[in-house]
Amino acid sequence: MIERILGSALARLAKQYPVITLTGPRQSGKTTLCKAMFSSHDYMSLEDLNNRSFATDDPRGFLAQFKNGVVLDEIQRAPDLLSYIQGIVDEVQLPGQFILTGSQQFEVTHTINQSLAGRTAILRLLPLAYSELYPSLQRPEIDTLLYQGFYPRIHDKQLNPTEALGFYLNTYIERDLRRLINIKNLTLFERFLKICASQIGKLTNYSHLANDCGITQNTVKEWLSLLEASYIIFQLRPHFENFRKRLTKSSKLYFYDVGLAAYLLGISDSTHVKSNPMRGELFENFIISEFLKNRFNHVKDNNLYFFRDHAGNEIDLILDYGSQLVSAEIKSGKTISSDYFKGVNYYYQLCEAKNKKRIVIYSGEKSIRYKEVEVYSYFDLEKLFDDLKMI
Repeated sequence: MIERILGSALARLAKQYPVITLTGPRQSGKTTLCKAMFSSHDYMSLEDLNNRSFATDDPRGFLAQFKNGVVLDEIQRAPDLLSYIQGIVDEVQLPGQFILTGSQQFEVTHTINQSLAGRTAILRLLPLAYSELYPSLQRPEIDTLLYQGFYPRIHDKQLNPTEALGFYLNTYIERDLRRLINIKNLTLFERFLKICASQIGKLTNYSHLANDCGITQNTVKEWLSLLEASYIIFQLRPHFENFRKRLTKSSKLYFYDVGLAAYLLGISDSTHVKSNPMRGELFENFIISEFLKNRFNHVKDNNLYFFRDHAGNEIDLILDYGSQLVSAEIKSGKTISSDYFKGVNYYYQLCEAKNKKRIVIYSGEKSIRYKEVEVYSYFDLEKLFDDLKMI
């Protein structure tokens, strides 16, 4: 088993809260992590029809089985259990008694917040972080990373990424989509997914998505919400400061796993990444998702944004620390160019007082300081995250 960074926070919080809720995409490693860390707990998957029927028909009897704690997998399949869990933990306050997992973030957190507010810690486990997969001085080729993605099973079992991600997508459509929403034309939805992959790093335009897919704008919004709820995509929000400038209000679309995006773009081998016109956007997706994993692995909220004004000036990533900001440009090239610094320098002039740090992340091998800008190789993401802890 690959050691997960979130494990330390999970162990700490399980000593403080009677209920731990762990959400994240399917196959991100939630079950594996919980079984390893809570080996003395019983385990019960609510995906299993017999378990789910028992839990639904006789919730008190179902929960009475577990004297030494339990891991309840995919809790969103039996949400009525939560009110009964509330009764148990209010009566007997045992830290770490219930470990709940779920792969539908909005569905799970909304129900949890209603029933178990103040009684549970909610954590999010995304696919493997770069530093989890390569904790030593290994330096993987960037195009291989973008092709393979970071789902643990692909690396644990050394699976063919194209086959594994195809199976993953079929499982998602069969298990989750059919249950959550009545999509009559699954082929059309798959086309929508592929169009979303082609829009990585671009401003979300409901009208264009609707026209490209032949659906209504309301359907676009519904399907995007569904993909977000299922941890397939996330949207990066624009950052607003009072610069007396007209700023864009649209979000940008990214995938939680870059390998899934590459699969949807029809990339079937790492050598195909080099020549793909979306290579730069895939690299950008990879870096931004790593920032998000870092936040979630340390139980911190998402503080990621981008900046764009109506004159077309743009910053790929803004980290908002409240009184201080970090601006970051992401470049897929291997050779540092003066063009790399235009965006961060422009933004620095706008908010010099708050812009604590300017950084560029690129696919070259050396990390350097160029004038007042820190340039990081993607090899050194962990060093970058350590440097940001000082802010």
